[in-house]
Amino acid sequence: MKLGVCADPAMSPVLAEAGFEFLELHVQNHLKTTVEDEAAFTAELARIRTAALPCVAANSFLPASLKVTGPDINRNALAAYVEVAFERAAQVGIETIVFGSGAARRVPDDFEREIAWQQLLEFGQLLGALAQPYNLVVVVEPLNQRECNILTGVAECGRYVEAVDHPHVRLLVDAYHWLIDDNDADAIVACGPLLHHVHIATATTRRAPGIEDCDFTAFFRALKASGYDGRVSIEAGWKDMATEAPVASATLRRLLDEAGW
Repeated sequence: MKLGVCADPAMSPVLAEAGFEFLELHVQNHLKTTVEDEAAFTAELARIRTAALPCVAANSFLPASLKVTGPDINRNALAAYVEVAFERAAQVGIETIVFGSGAARRVPDDFEREIAWQQLLEFGQLLGALAQPYNLVVVVEPLNQRECNILTGVAECGRYVEAVDHPHVRLLVDAYHWLIDDNDADAIVACGPLLHHVHIATATTRRAPGIEDCDFTAFFRALKASGYDGRVSIEAGWKDMATEAPVASATLRRLLDEAGW
């Protein structure tokens, strides 16, 4: 199991010292996918390459304005955006792209959910086809119901990934979202063959493990039973990363040990 943090490359020395093994970047901020000036990405790429940890994953995939469901989707614009994101991700060395993007995939009020589901399937198949040449894997993130109104649980996202049926589209589970309103341990176990990435944060105020009370026991037991043995990223808020990162690293390693890894 490899442990990482969603963070800016500038924080990589602190995180490496704390025992973390990789960074997870922000697609829009670090790959400059919403900026037309290619020079902006070139400059950012140079900075990323100086990081003390490998940058192997990225989240915050789609801007809210680029809709995946509803009456106003633009398939050509989606395809063009995804192609740029994947090409730049490959230059960085990113291997995993997280598809959360709740605002982009939210089903508009009074829009037919069956149509929205079909739109999501078509987008998932597009993602798989465009990711494959770059050897990227897109992982679908189950969000809590306050952040989105579709693909909001592990079981639902598992059905979606199975329906997309592409080896470069897999599943993520996120402890924060799961603890808020999912708590279906059986779904994590059943979806084990689909799992490719994990996020973690506390349920109360979305902090790093060990910074506030949060019982992750059931979550890690389910992960262990699922057979998962990949990457785990902390996706959380930090008040003082330099002092909190060692606590978070030690807490995660203890949780893994207690679950039997």
